[in-house]
Amino acid sequence: MTSRKALTEYVSAFTHSLVGLGVVNAVISPGSRSTPLAYACMKQEGLTVYRQIDERSAAYFALGMAKASGRPVMLLCTSGTAAANYFPAIVEAYYARVPLIVVTADRPHELREVGAPQAINQVNLFGSHVKWATDLPMPETENQLAFLTRHLHRSVQSASSEPKGPVHVNVPFREPLRIDFEQAYESLGEIAHFGGEMSLSPSSQEFLQNLMEKEKGLLVVGEMTAQVPAEFWNFIQKLDWPVLADPLSNLRGNIPPEAKHLIIDSYDALLKNETFKAEAVPEVVIRIGPQPVSKPLNLFLAGVKPEVYVVFDESPMLRDAQSLATHHIQSSANALWQMPLETKRVSTYLEKWTAASALYWEVVSRHCQEELDEGVLAKVFFGKLEACDLIVGSSMPIRDVDTFFKTTERDVMIYANRGANGIDGVVSTAFGVQAAKQRPAYLYIGDLSFLHDMNGLIASKMQATDLTIVIMNNDGGGIFSYLPQSQEERYFEDLFGTPTGLTFSAAAKMYDAQYVAVETAEHLAQALDQPKDKAVKIIEVFTDRQHNVATHRKLWSRLDGELAKQ
Repeated sequence: MTSRKALTEYVSAFTHSLVGLGVVNAVISPGSRSTPLAYACMKQEGLTVYRQIDERSAAYFALGMAKASGRPVMLLCTSGTAAANYFPAIVEAYYARVPLIVVTADRPHELREVGAPQAINQVNLFGSHVKWATDLPMPETENQLAFLTRHLHRSVQSASSEPKGPVHVNVPFREPLRIDFEQAYESLGEIAHFGGEMSLSPSSQEFLQNLMEKEKGLLVVGEMTAQVPAEFWNFIQKLDWPVLADPLSNLRGNIPPEAKHLIIDSYDALLKNETFKAEAVPEVVIRIGPQPVSKPLNLFLAGVKPEVYVVFDESPMLRDAQSLATHHIQSSANALWQMPLETKRVSTYLEKWTAASALYWEVVSRHCQEELDEGVLAKVFFGKLEACDLIVGSSMPIRDVDTFFKTTERDVMIYANRGANGIDGVVSTAFGVQAAKQRPAYLYIGDLSFLHDMNGLIASKMQATDLTIVIMNNDGGGIFSYLPQSQEERYFEDLFGTPTGLTFSAAAKMYDAQYVAVETAEHLAQALDQPKDKAVKIIEVFTDRQHNVATHRKLWSRLDGELAKQ
């Protein structure tokens, strides 16, 4: 039997150490076996606790917090299948490089594999999808506190070091599970840790300096969750290359006016045009971050196979799905924009990209005056955003952001779960982002993805929030209508379209959310302007899948016609 004094000391050391290592947020799903640590979290100064009943949603909530804050978040659940419900979010966190401290309470060793209730094999439960895992000793083990604090230090530093990611800490407890709330805890002392930004070697600097003298260069920027520093904008103005900004690069919002012309936000549409592709072949590509969302961009680069393709990646695990990289610089991209550059002459290659991009937005403007589909509605939505965070679902929503979100000086940060590109957990992730940033947030999501994580709405009942959800309800999986299987009518609706016939007014009522249903651009604009009188506002936009495909293709055809005149 574990003494109450030893148990209290153990869990107090646990939470105290985490706070000392910079963990300030914990997400807890209630359960019996995790009781001692849950109590310790609640009474720990400096630790903010968020509750989420459903473990799957809790994990995505924590992922959203960690993604938006850049700091590791603690996740805590009871033993058994509760821990297994963390798995989808842990997979996303691993591939998206998001730091999580995943803490699973467990039965003591004598109750494992003997048929005890709520006891499954939790050791290495998440396999290769965590950066590190440990099964801690029982609280009564001698020298347990020194061992515990060092393992927690390793956990936090493993999760926080590049590439960031989740770690798993399995913690067994024996009954009784109550602690002494009045018992004081004196720290054994914290482990000091010093870290630093990785810098470029002299040979790397010389290599890059020579490359950046080239005129036909592309800077491709994938997902970046941190605010872009001022040095970046100074760097790209001197570099004078087109900057192809993925929607998750956060280079499309809060843009300094003097750098706005360098950000190419229309490349996804432009690279559907064969003539433009032939004229836009680069000599050099430098990519920062993971592979961009845009399929046309990835196909273009795979087709031209640039002679020099440099990827900045802090990890030895190079993200290069197309095997295009010729050089891997294992360093933070921050080191790149610290490099001194001379101001270059006006680039005709850059002018080609900027002229085509300006033409694209002229075509979009005319298109939006004449047509109505999800893209047009999305553009209306994006145009209304001011000083907020935008969380985007996978499938069609992220692609409509790529196509219709125009570079702006407004302070809009964009987030999505693109580590594994799934549609699960997006609602919970959005609540987590909003909790981390503490400013208005908007979620742009499809009906199937919303349905997958509708129970994530319970977060609005657990803590204060400010979230507006725009659901594009096309009654099914809209993205499949753009893929080759849509040409085969047999079984398409059963296997891919998957219409449900569901609408979400009743769900809004159940969770006490403000609800508006719209079908036109004017009504959407009015719904967005309508004052928000509840913590969550749901705007359900009804569209038609077949019409969306036809109208999107009409836009691309119009652009082809205009580019042919150039």
